[in-house]
Amino acid sequence: MTATTASTPGTAPGATPRPRPAADAATWGSPRAAPVLDVVVPVFNEEVDLEPCVRRLHAHVATFPFRTRITVADNASTDATPAVAAALAAELPDVHHVRLEEKGRGRALKHVWSTSDAQVLAYTDVDLSTDLAALLPLVAGLLSGHSDVAIGSRLAKGAHVVRGAKREVISRCYNLILHGTLRVRFTDAQCGFKAIRADVAARILPLVEDTGWFFDTEVLVLAERSGLRIQEIPVDWVDDPDSRVDVVATALADLRGIRRLAGAIATGRLPLKQVRADLGRGPQPAQVAGVPTSLAGQLTRFVGVGITSTVAYAVLYLLFQEFTGAQAANFLALLVTAVGNTALNRRLTFGVRGARGAARHQAQGLFVFLLGWAITSGSLWLLHSAEPGAHRGAELAVLTVANLAATVVRFLLLRTWVFADRRHHRPGAAAAEES
Repeated sequence: MTATTASTPGTAPGATPRPRPAADAATWGSPRAAPVLDVVVPVFNEEVDLEPCVRRLHAHVATFPFRTRITVADNASTDATPAVAAALAAELPDVHHVRLEEKGRGRALKHVWSTSDAQVLAYTDVDLSTDLAALLPLVAGLLSGHSDVAIGSRLAKGAHVVRGAKREVISRCYNLILHGTLRVRFTDAQCGFKAIRADVAARILPLVEDTGWFFDTEVLVLAERSGLRIQEIPVDWVDDPDSRVDVVATALADLRGIRRLAGAIATGRLPLKQVRADLGRGPQPAQVAGVPTSLAGQLTRFVGVGITSTVAYAVLYLLFQEFTGAQAANFLALLVTAVGNTALNRRLTFGVRGARGAARHQAQGLFVFLLGWAITSGSLWLLHSAEPGAHRGAELAVLTVANLAATVVRFLLLRTWVFADRRHHRPGAAAAEES
């Protein structure tokens, strides 16, 4: 990795000094005082959009009453992006660039945020879909001490959003999944417009494993679970029609990230209790840490897992449809999601821990899966009987409705049969195990 920078390392007030790697010491050495704010622009092959983005951002932060650095974080671009970034850094004061030889937006953000000497760390996407008028309000609460993390939200009251129906549905479904599985309280995890205090980042970032698009969500979940205050700023946001994000690949990666993070929290693998203590926060509230035992609580968790499974099923069905017929794609998608669904409900909805009984639960879950397959296959057969030339969109719509109906049956069977004898569940076990 190479970096072009020109400021002196420092730390936020009250923060633990963070030593900079030896390779960076020379490039960061300068008599100038550290900036208050470091705005990172993560990029990969953005030779066209990078220059107008940085010039617009540079003109905007020049009006701020404190020094602001702009850092272009290039993660393994193969076009002229590095050259454009270097030219901008040479021309514009307080514009710097960092080059990483490995891809990953999360990797780029984690590197720059971990080595920056600014008090507040922020980032914005290179397309500047979010109106920059929200940048100063985004960091104001962090500088005043009112909040620890700030996020731009397209779903908060007062936000103005222009985007297509497809991305609107995907965004809202993703946030519903987060609320159902990880019980988050923030409204928008995916908006590319966030900020965090440097002392807080020093405690949270070492725990973050994702190096891609799930990085944002993981930071927010860990921050919330650590008792940090997350402030949401309603933003004006206009969709970039030229976005090159692979929606299917990103959705699958996010689902894997949710499962990994949920498992890490449930098993106590993450030292969140120590982070809370280090940051002066109290113990995790019981209503957040515990596993619900009431019908309403279990139903809420089950719905969250069900939404996750439904979205995963739809994505897998479309993928399998590229290689097989509709019935085979339906069976394979259901089989994969059924195994994951049983495992998630076992741990998150019904609070069953340990390996004991897991094989039996999966076997019973597969029986429930066969029942669900019969419901969905029957609906597909009826559709093809009524309309032999039904297109893929109609198949997916019918199967999604049928899958939701099968999910209701699944909950009743899981509650009254599969996990009826929950000998391994102890109320409050999750709270006791979380560390």
